[in-house]
Amino acid sequence: MSDRVFRAGAIGRTGRGNFGHGLHKCYEDARNVELVALADEDEEGRAQAAVETSVSQTYSDYREMLEREDLDIVSVCPRWVDCHEEMITAALEAGCHVYSEKPMTATPDAADRIIALADSRGLKIAVAHQAAYLPQIHAIRTMVDEGRIGKIVSIRATGKMDQRGGGEDLIVLGTHLFNLMRLFAGEVSSVWGRVTVEGRDIEPKDVREAGEPIGWIAGDAVLGFYVFASGATATFESRKRENRDGRPFGMEIRGESGSISFNADARQATLLEDDTPAPWEVSQVRSSIKMATTPLMTGNTLAIEDLVRSSVEDRDPISSARDARAALEMILATYASQVTGSRISLPLEDRGHPLASFRESR
Repeated sequence: MSDRVFRAGAIGRTGRGNFGHGLHKCYEDARNVELVALADEDEEGRAQAAVETSVSQTYSDYREMLEREDLDIVSVCPRWVDCHEEMITAALEAGCHVYSEKPMTATPDAADRIIALADSRGLKIAVAHQAAYLPQIHAIRTMVDEGRIGKIVSIRATGKMDQRGGGEDLIVLGTHLFNLMRLFAGEVSSVWGRVTVEGRDIEPKDVREAGEPIGWIAGDAVLGFYVFASGATATFESRKRENRDGRPFGMEIRGESGSISFNADARQATLLEDDTPAPWEVSQVRSSIKMATTPLMTGNTLAIEDLVRSSVEDRDPISSARDARAALEMILATYASQVTGSRISLPLEDRGHPLASFRESR
């Protein structure tokens, strides 16, 4: 890590995405980074965020903050996606690296523009897929890389399947799972999807906005099938339910000789290994994986520290803008497959949102 202290700012929007999942509060424990300013157009929200972060320099207009403050990093915090491209673009044009709330954008073309601008200016963008930064996830990845379950054959992922089950679950929480799928299994080459409402195929009238502006969604049940370049496959499933216990949000990675299953932040993980002394005698050893675990939101601090390192080492962050775009393409390809009735190859040729044109066809 560089000894230089990086100066950071945070952009929030109280009442319209707020400060996301605490993306302004992750600097206190980050090494070599100091939060020196924040912006929020809402006076009360701005004052509250200043108290939470002990920051004295605040702005009602983030553009003024970017102009007046000499910043190295900017957190684009709102959960609502409608402002992300504008805010990220402004931060990049001010010469700042960016930590963005997820989803980074609602469409691939917006992500394309952001990535092209960052690349042209030699700047880095990290995205708040917090689990990708957790030590326990990387411990599991090491186990997989070391062959504890053999070559990856398939991955099964499920959303929270609460009242947001289906389309909203697909984008809000699926983005975390798709990002983790790629962390373990690499690039996805093709997608097949089924999206339904009350058991029937979605129709143009079913396309709607989610509870918060995160792009078009549809369906109360989603089943996606994904093929990786390696030949491995994966599924994602989400169905609407009214209970809110957060289960079974997580994934199972199946290998040729065992499997590892874990919840979304891997604070609970199980290893299933084959113990096969002879071809006709098959037994399996199941064990809980014992390892130190880090809370999910600590991933924000780890992401900021990795963003600093990535800027010094000139590499992509662990969860980069490119990774966020790829996860989004998996989501949108699921819809595109349902709408067209065909398998969809990645990367997507149509860089817009497939539900936008589908909605207009009614």
